[in-house]
Amino acid sequence: MKAKGNKTISDPPSLVEENGLSSRGYHLIAGVDEAGRGALAGPVVAAAVILPQCPDFPWLKSVRDSKEIPSAKRESLFSLITQEAVSFGIGVIDHQIIDSIGILKATRLAMCQAVEQLTCLPDFLLIDFLTLPQLKISQKPIIRGDKLCLSIACASIVAKVTRDRIMVELDQLHPGYGFANHKGYGTKQHVSCLHQHGPSPIHRRYFAPVREATRLL
Repeated sequence: MKAKGNKTISDPPSLVEENGLSSRGYHLIAGVDEAGRGALAGPVVAAAVILPQCPDFPWLKSVRDSKEIPSAKRESLFSLITQEAVSFGIGVIDHQIIDSIGILKATRLAMCQAVEQLTCLPDFLLIDFLTLPQLKISQKPIIRGDKLCLSIACASIVAKVTRDRIMVELDQLHPGYGFANHKGYGTKQHVSCLHQHGPSPIHRRYFAPVREATRLL
């Protein structure tokens, strides 16, 4: 971490994990992350990204955890990542399945889908926080992986941009909740709309703020 004035700036994610695995003979290393796990509405989206070995693209210096990057910059990085990656995959699990099996299982399912969408089978997975026991692929969970590991940070950008685009589309189908602004997260605006209008068809019914809004109707 570096201090600049009164702000603390995160160090950029690195290739330490990827380089260590490459030295052990792994060649197709996928970073995996999700977006929307804590939202009150819409899907959970996961992405898997395989970067080339020893990538030297200048834009990699701008990659951070997707939550730390302005929207326009995320869109630009999304295009670069998806163009330059060896492969990328995306998994989307909708609100109905989330309500049916719970957010943790739904997140793992989205991650598995993302890995399965890769055009080449990875020989190692670097995953933000979770493990995927369903997949018989060597893997390592990394706490705060989207801040520490470059492949995971790239996956976080792909997942977030994909989900943000979905939520903008859903805002057109379900107006009055501000989905295009808050992307389904529990902001004051969102909770206020929930209490005013009740849950929309895409809300996650078992999440506490949504249950509370339902009860108040």
